[in-house]
Amino acid sequence: MLSASDRPYSRRESVAHAACVAVAINFLMLSDSAGQAVSAALRKSVFSPVVWLQSQAELGRTSRSRFRAVAAARDSAALVAQTAPVPRAENARLRDLLALSHRVQTDFIAAEVLHQSTASDERMLLINAGTRQGIAAFEPVVAPEGLIGVVAGVTPTTATVMTWAHPDFRVSAYAAGGRVVGMVAPSSAGSASGASLEFRAASYRDTLPSGTLILSSGLGGVYPKGIPVGTVTGVAREQAGWERIYSLRPAANPSAAAHLMVLSARTDSTIAAAFPSDSILAAAAADSIRAVHAQDSLLRVRIADSVHAWLRDSTLDAGRRTQDASAVQPPASRVPPPASKTDSAPSQ
Repeated sequence: MLSASDRPYSRRESVAHAACVAVAINFLMLSDSAGQAVSAALRKSVFSPVVWLQSQAELGRTSRSRFRAVAAARDSAALVAQTAPVPRAENARLRDLLALSHRVQTDFIAAEVLHQSTASDERMLLINAGTRQGIAAFEPVVAPEGLIGVVAGVTPTTATVMTWAHPDFRVSAYAAGGRVVGMVAPSSAGSASGASLEFRAASYRDTLPSGTLILSSGLGGVYPKGIPVGTVTGVAREQAGWERIYSLRPAANPSAAAHLMVLSARTDSTIAAAFPSDSILAAAAADSIRAVHAQDSLLRVRIADSVHAWLRDSTLDAGRRTQDASAVQPPASRVPPPASKTDSAPSQ
């Protein structure tokens, strides 16, 4: 129960409450234009500090959102700048693959690698083309740089590619110039992170210098002739003096391939012209230089033989003429020697 001293305050609150209710009812009964005029007058007079605080809070909130937008734009620009080389490299590979498609004279199917190789699946690749696109098993798979592998398994929509890093990979190959023929296989000493190739079954008497390009020979009915396989980097080992094994640097890297080309199984033609690499051109130039040198050497030998034959014939002719001249010359008449002065002087 309120005391006597608290009753006036309670009456004042009741009166203020009743007044506020009456004012609220009057505002509700006002028209829209009158209500807006009254609210504008109150904002400019009584509620001006509150309005100012509200405007500052809104400005701060807008500034923070604008700062976040600017920061996001800056981060996006930085991300684009960091990843710009990747699209450029991918575009370059796509252009190379497009150029290869124009040079290849056989049927092919372009495919994309669905699963990039990792430490556990580096030897196999999965592509997004299968039997519905016309791919069959044992069809060669190439990149703009050279040979990637062969189709090992096919489904209606995908295919599995066995790369050259697989232990079961083999391809019959020859050195640029056609002098040495052998078999290319994965290196037994190569690791999963640094796999390499070997050129085996090469004759011991034939020597391949570093930088020699190794191409597929077309034997075996799987790989067409002329696909770059690798480049000789040196002699890996020798087998008891009858075989020399060379280490190769692979022409194409399966882990970096995003788009590939599956060739048809027809191997009766060569596609060496589709891979006009610098190594092939250098090998052709070296072959031409060797041919020219061989022709020059043969010409010099022929000239020397001709000179020797002419000198021999000239010497024989001179000897015959001398013998003939000595045979037909008449014997010299014997003339008595002249008398000496002592013999011819009269005796006294």
